[in-house]
Amino acid sequence: MTKKLLIIFCLLVSVGSVFAQNLQLHFDPRGGLHKDFDRNYFTATFEMFKADKWGSTFGFVDVDFNRSKGNIGLAYLEISRDQNLGNLPIRAHVEFNGGIVPANDADYSIPNAYLVGPSYSTTLFGKVNFGTYLVYKYNAFKKVSNDFQWTFTYGVNLCNDKVTLSGFFDLWTENKNRTTGKGGKKWIVLTEPQFWYNVDKNLSFGSEIEISSNFYGNKAYVNPTIAAKWNF
Repeated sequence: MTKKLLIIFCLLVSVGSVFAQNLQLHFDPRGGLHKDFDRNYFTATFEMFKADKWGSTFGFVDVDFNRSKGNIGLAYLEISRDQNLGNLPIRAHVEFNGGIVPANDADYSIPNAYLVGPSYSTTLFGKVNFGTYLVYKYNAFKKVSNDFQWTFTYGVNLCNDKVTLSGFFDLWTENKNRTTGKGGKKWIVLTEPQFWYNVDKNLSFGSEIEISSNFYGNKAYVNPTIAAKWNF
């Protein structure tokens, strides 16, 4: 399973080199900020985006180096497609999420999620890129969870492109008990605003602030990072 995700990661990198995307390295000090996390660690993120005459494709891979001695402890993939629907202002959004968490020398999957529904994107005030979608979400837990998710994304360059603000906001439901499905649903909020200072067109330094509620257990957390980004 780990080898499969690494192959997918390499394929995304090869695609990204053609379509000019970015590689990020984040230092996450959550181990020093919250007693519920046992260590600080680095996360590598590769993002790719490509628009074409039929729509657009977006994907990213996160790799957390959060095991002993900096070994990889999590690999997570998201890939989505927004497909034009003729001349309609909305698009069809399809998405796959999944990953692995190695533990005790065995591979344990992050349950797959499959999302489908309408999406919409536009440019506000001539410079703010904005997108949103409202989708049905199939969570492949031991007891399948049929849910919905609302997401919006944004990005803007300021100060003659020296500063970039970007990020997303997710709100979704899932079964409180992933094994039995009993106990009803819980609401999860996850948002990650990013702030970048662009040294030049390739190199950026900044931070990503992960703000969540019910994402890690039933608590809320704020986890900022210190980051560098290379734009291909």
